[in-house]
Order: sequence, then structure tokens, then C-alpha cells
Amino acid sequence: MQKTRRWIGSTLIAAIIILLASFSTLVHFITDYQWFKELGFDQVFLTKLMTQLKIGFPLFVLLTIFIFLYLQTIKKDYYKKVQTAYQGIDEKVINRIALGGAAFVSFITSTTFTGNLWFELLTYLNTTSFGVADPIFGKDISFYMFQYPLISQIYTTIISFVFLLTVITLVFYLVMMGLRRPTIFEVNDSPDEIHLRRGLNLENGKKLLHIALRQLLVLGVIFFLVLGLGYYLRTFELLYSPRGVAYGASFTDIHVTLWVYRVLMGLAFLSAILLVVGAKGKKMRLALTGPALMIAFGILGGFVEAGVQNFIVAPDEISKERQYLEYNIQYTKMAYGLESIEEKEFPAEQDLTAQDLEENREIIDNIRINDYRPANQFYNQRQGIRPYYQFNDVDIDRYMIDDEYRQVFLAAREIDINKVNEQWINRHLKYTHGYGAVLSPVNQVTAEGQPQLLIQNIPPESKIEGIEIQRPEIYYGELTNHYILTNTQEKEFDYPKGDQNAETLYEGTGGIRLNGLNKLLYAIRNGSLKMLISGNVTGDSKILMHRNINDRVQKIAPFIHYDGDPYLVINEGKLFWVIDGFTLSSNYPYAQPYIEERANYIRNAVKVVIDAYNGTTTYYLADEKDPVVQTLSKIFPQLFTPMAKMPEGIKAHMRYPQEIFDIQSDVYKLYHMNNPEVFYQKEDVWEIANQLYERKEEVMESSYMIMKLPNEDQAEFILSIPYTPKGKPNMTALLVARNDGENYGKLVTYKLPKQKNIYGPMQIETKINQDPNISKEFSLWGQQGSTYLHGDLLTIPIKNSFIYVEPIYLKADNENSLPEVKRVIVAYGDNVAYEETLEQALNKLFGTVKEEPQAPTEPVPIIEGEPQNINELIVKANQVFNQAQEAQRAGNWADYGKYIDELKTILGRLNQQETAE
Repeated sequence: MQKTRRWIGSTLIAAIIILLASFSTLVHFITDYQWFKELGFDQVFLTKLMTQLKIGFPLFVLLTIFIFLYLQTIKKDYYKKVQTAYQGIDEKVINRIALGGAAFVSFITSTTFTGNLWFELLTYLNTTSFGVADPIFGKDISFYMFQYPLISQIYTTIISFVFLLTVITLVFYLVMMGLRRPTIFEVNDSPDEIHLRRGLNLENGKKLLHIALRQLLVLGVIFFLVLGLGYYLRTFELLYSPRGVAYGASFTDIHVTLWVYRVLMGLAFLSAILLVVGAKGKKMRLALTGPALMIAFGILGGFVEAGVQNFIVAPDEISKERQYLEYNIQYTKMAYGLESIEEKEFPAEQDLTAQDLEENREIIDNIRINDYRPANQFYNQRQGIRPYYQFNDVDIDRYMIDDEYRQVFLAAREIDINKVNEQWINRHLKYTHGYGAVLSPVNQVTAEGQPQLLIQNIPPESKIEGIEIQRPEIYYGELTNHYILTNTQEKEFDYPKGDQNAETLYEGTGGIRLNGLNKLLYAIRNGSLKMLISGNVTGDSKILMHRNINDRVQKIAPFIHYDGDPYLVINEGKLFWVIDGFTLSSNYPYAQPYIEERANYIRNAVKVVIDAYNGTTTYYLADEKDPVVQTLSKIFPQLFTPMAKMPEGIKAHMRYPQEIFDIQSDVYKLYHMNNPEVFYQKEDVWEIANQLYERKEEVMESSYMIMKLPNEDQAEFILSIPYTPKGKPNMTALLVARNDGENYGKLVTYKLPKQKNIYGPMQIETKINQDPNISKEFSLWGQQGSTYLHGDLLTIPIKNSFIYVEPIYLKADNENSLPEVKRVIVAYGDNVAYEETLEQALNKLFGTVKEEPQAPTEPVPIIEGEPQNINELIVKANQVFNQAQEAQRAGNWADYGKYIDELKTILGRLNQQETAE
């Protein structure tokens, strides 16, 4: 009875300790489940747990039984063959030790297996065929993508298990020798008894060694069998060999290394057999023959590989490696989706006329004379409104504006919580959301050289018919890195409104109610006592978590790689975020790795759309032909939605992602060559063209633009990058990704004639800097407390020719100054035009194209307390002008810029007054 009470007490204490230790994990599990369920992805969340339980628990039980029986066999042999002295230790204690050791090893093995391999197991069970076989072993690519990773990991787990089993065998022998020691002589024994016990002790030692060797023999046999399996698996790894002239199995790998692995596999199996035969016949030399042969043949194989590579392959490399080069080219193109690139010849003529430009007015009207980086500075300084508002970045998209297809910049106005006072109420209850967005066309600037805003201010004011923001609140965005509580007794700050602030209560569907135990659970999860005791938080309050859209999608589906540049879409008066999701793998045979962590397969398989107000997250299948995402769809059927169900207003803004395009364009520098000999000699390697940006030479970024491709009927939204031959500045090709309608995702290469020089971007930059009129003004600007900056150089195909367009910015040398577009350069052939506007530059090169539209003058806002009539405005203008001159004389350029801006505003009001009269 007393023992029972002790056992119950010990068990209860252990249970309490385990409960306390796992309490935090339990809270996170419950709250995570609620969060996934709120999004409609509860099955996605439970898939991992259920798989781990289905596999892990049976595996744990089976391994525990197996190891326990294995240890029991050791114990019985020990008792049977070794004389022991009874030491008062209950047999149940030994059994408990054996069971505990078995459970420990089984737990480590099963948790390691299920914790790391649950996803690989599911992909193995839900394999989707690629319909393409590897060229060496003839296995479908799905074997390498979905099955081989699991098999390889199982092999590693078995090796680790054999090692653990060896350790536990030795430990158990030590335990047995401690609890059931072999008989030894005692001090008070007679000489005869001592002699007898010495003999018994020696005999016990021999028997003990015999038992241990037999157990190690079993483990040795298992080891060599597993080692043979390892050599079989290593044959498949040859398809990822870096030895030859290109990635993948080479001549030496196939004709030497493959056979070395196969022979070593056979020798490993032979070693297992000889180990048994030698042990039974007590022939140690025979037992060690197999391992000795493996070592000798391994060394010999290494010498043969080196000899074949250096004396047979190297002297005749192109002949020996031709077939394997073809495999590398073919499979690399398939892995990166380059096999279907359409190649077209582009003559790059020099016969453009003003009439040609007029017929391609859609292109001219969408030429970007703004860059997104200066635009982002302008948005933050002029549309930030308050210090805590922040535009994280500027997105490039297209909209129908006044019935015309127009390219625009678009940015969301979010709250930077680091610029809000640190009080808990402010950060979690008050400042809960950003507000609205800013939109400007890429081809229009104001008289001051800044973006012409079509959507601006708070609340958002739109000059575009049909594009209004009716739900401007941004609860989910790129800067929303903390949880918030809504529907509390404390109203939320909505937006600044004069001397007061507009307030609101959240009306969206996002968030989890803090009723019942939820308030306690989420207070514990977030380590917030204030959440628990605050009177502002009621049962109707909600907690909104994981609001950063990048973290949000990563938590939902971490097995997908996401584009790091989400972009904003306005649809039906609401704001949505779009994130591109990619399927990646490092297991595509023969495909050259070009992605970090040696990944060599990529598809833009998913488009994730997130409602900026409600947080609703939808995964749309963008590439239903991708076998990887097909496999994921089988595993997580609740996660994905067919692309056909995406709202048309959002679908119209799908962009071919820059991340995948940049990877493809990088691969294509080399893999546009299809001839193995040309590929081997690297005769036609391309490079991404360089440009001057600001004042430094850099590799060009791929650019979104609206253009009418040659032989197409209408302009479309495309993504492009120009190439130059390696080591040369002239242009050799233009790679284009199409974005609109049925042409979405199609890649086209326009190859230029090799028999004549087509100016590349850096050659154009050189011509610009060498132009005497341009360089003179650049020098002048640099001497007047300002700096000139090069914008992005655009390479634009029109008809069968190229024109180049580059904005030139002027920036005053003070901290608060904004870059302003002051000139636009257009280059065509040997001619360069340098004018104040794009139309003027085009007119200079091609004659009259079209009268330049005047940018609409924005009404100057009337501010209470400021002078309104003409006389008062004139007095105020003189006063501000004098202040500006004083600041200039004092060298205070920041104040000078401020006074000049103020003077512009006053003169604008004067102009309005005169017009009104």
C-alpha cells in the first residue's frame, strides 16, 4: 500500500511538471488552431499534427516493443551463460530499465522521423507524375522530386537508429553487470576457493564477451546491409554531380563512378554474409575480408575515376561530354520553364518616323519618366500627412484611366508603429490601421518635376472616374507587425481631421473574439497582463494577429516560397494585396542550380490575395500544370482555390513576378544556347545590360512597361530586360514576359542582328555624358549646391526599332530635398535629344509628334487664418521671398527650400484669384 501511494504521488508530481512545462505549447496550439479556423484553414493546420500522430505513435510503439524484446534477449542470454551473484535487485527493476531505455530510443527516433519527414511522407504518398523521365535511369522526374528525398532521409534515420541501438546495447550490458555482477572471489575465501572462483570468473568473462560479440555481429550485419542500400541510393545522386563540364552525371560518373557504387553495394552485401560465416566458423580473417575489400576497391575506384577524367575525358572533353551537355541544357530549360520561350528576330532598323510614333501612341503615352524610388520619397514627404504614416514601397501596375490603358505607381499609406508613442493602449487599441493609398501615372509630372497625383490625401480623393477607395482602412499590410485589439471600449484612431482626429470601430470579419477563456489564452500567448486586466477589453472585442502579410502567408503555408514584394490592387472600392507564391525544389535531375540554397526548379504556382481590411487570405492556383502544386493540392485540398474563381477586377492586375523573371533571365544568359559545342565553348554568353543610375554604373533591373510588341495589334503590360554580349556593351537581345489575358506568362526573346552594332544601354549612357550641351549643364548643376541624377534607362521597341528614354533628376544638397524630374533624354541611333519634357525630346528627334498635354493645375488648398485677397497675398509673397533670400545668404538651404515651397503656394493662390476675377 505504501509503495502504491509513493508511485501515485510520484506519477502525479511528474504529470504536474509535464503539464506546466508544456502549458505554453498548449496555449500556442489552441490559439493557432483558432487562428487557422478563423481563416478557413483548420484542416491545413491539423494535417501536420494528424500525420505526425498517425505515423509517430505506431512507430514509437513498434520500436519500443522491438527494442524491449531485443534487450530481453540480451538479458536472457546473460543469465543463461554467465553465473551471477544475486544482489537483492528485483527483476521488475531491470525490466523497467529496459523498457525505459527502449522508450527513450524509440521516442528520439520516432519524433525525429515524424518531426522532420511528415511533409516528405505526404508528398511521397501523393506523388504526381511529371510525364518526363531522367535520361540515365529512366525514372519519372516525380521519383526525384517527391520520393527520393524521403527514401534518402529514411536511410539516414536507419543509420542513426543502428548507432543508437549499438549504444543502448553497450549501456545495457554495463547496467546488467552492475545489477547482476558475474561471481567473483571474496577476501575471506580459502586459497582453493579463490582459485576456483578465478577459473569461474575467467569463464564468465569469455561467455560475456561471446554474448556481446554476438549482439554486435547482428548490428554489424544490419549495418552492412544498410550500407549497401546507401550505395544504391548514391547512384541516383550522380544526376546532381558537379564533376563534368555541366551540372549532372558526366562521362566519368556514368562509366566509372556508377560501376564503383554498384560493386561497393555488392561488396557491402557480401560483407554481411562473410561476417556471419566468419563468426560462426570463428574465422576472424574471413569476417574482415568484406570490409577490407570495400576499402581497397574504394581507393582503387578513386584512382580509376581520376585517371579516366584526366587521361581519357580531358583530352577529348567535348566529344566525351556532348551527350551529357545536351541533357544539362534540356533539363535545365525544363526546370526553369524556358523550353517554351518563343524566339523572334528583331531587325533594329533606323527608319522610325513621327508617323510611326503617332501610330504607337499607346506606347508613347505610357513611357515612364518617373522612377519608383524617387516617387517613394515624394509620397512619404508630401503624402505622409503625419509622422507615423509610412509608404513602405511603390508598386507598378496598370489601370484603365479615362478609357485609356495607363501604367501607374501605387502605394499604401500604413502606420509605422515605431513612430507611435509606446503606451500599450496606443499601440494595440488606438493606432490600429493605415489609411488609403496614393496613385500617380508614370508618365506625368507637375511643373516642379514631381509625380502628378490622381489619388491622394486623407480621406482619399480620386480624380479617376470609376476608381475610388471606399474602404481605405489597412488593417493588414507590410508594416503591421504587431497584434491589435478591436471593438474595445476605446475607439480607434481613424485619420487626422483638422484639430481633431476621426475615430472608428472595426466592422470587418477578421479577428478572434475574446470571449470565454480566449481573453486569458491570448493574454498568456502575448505575455500581456494589461490585455487580461484592461476594462477596455470585453467579450465582444477581437484580437487580430499575424497582420503582416508576408508573415501571414508564411505561417499558413511555409512549404511555398513567396515573392518578397507584395503589390496593392484597388478593386470595387477596396484594397487588396497580391503575393506571388513559388514552388521550389533542389531535386530536378541535370538542372543547373541558380537559386539560393542550390534550388534548381521553380514555378509561379500560386497567387495569394489578401483583403487589407478583413484579412481574408485566398490561395489561387496560378499554374495548375505544375506537378508540385498538384501534389500540394492533394495534401491540402482546403488550401487552394481555382484561378477561375478569382474576381475579374483582381485578375486584370496579375503581374508576371519580377523574382521568377530575374531568375529565368539569369539562367537564360547561358541557356539560350542549344548547340552543345557552342555551349561548351561559351561562344555566345550574354549578360544583363548595365546602366547609370543616379551617378553609378549598375546592372539594370527588369522593368514593367506598357508597349505594343512587334506584329501585335494592341499595347500590353510587359516585363523586359535587355542583354549584351559578355564583355561588350552593344545590345544583342531583349527578353520579354507578357502579362495580359491569355498571353499571361508567355516569354519572348527578340534577337538582334549580329552583323551590325545595336547600341546597348551603357553606350547610350556614354553618348549622353559626352554630349557637350548635356555635360555643360550637368557641370553647372553640380556647382550650384545641387546634384543631377540619372533615372532608369528604358529600352523601348517601337515598330522595328529601339528608342531609349531616361529621366534626369535634380536634387538640392540638403537633407529634406526631393529629386525633381528636370530633363528627359531620348536617344535614337546616333542622335540624342535633351529637353524639359518627353514630347519636346521626341519632337526634336522626329519632328512634330503631338502637342504636349498640359498637366492639370491642382487647386491650391485654402487654409484658415492665411491671407486670401490679392493685396494680402502680395504682401505675404514679398515677406516669404525676403525670408528665402536671407536663408540663402546664410547658407541655410533647408529653410530656403521651405520658403520657396511656401512662395509657390502663395503664387498659386494669386493665380487662382486672378482667374476668378
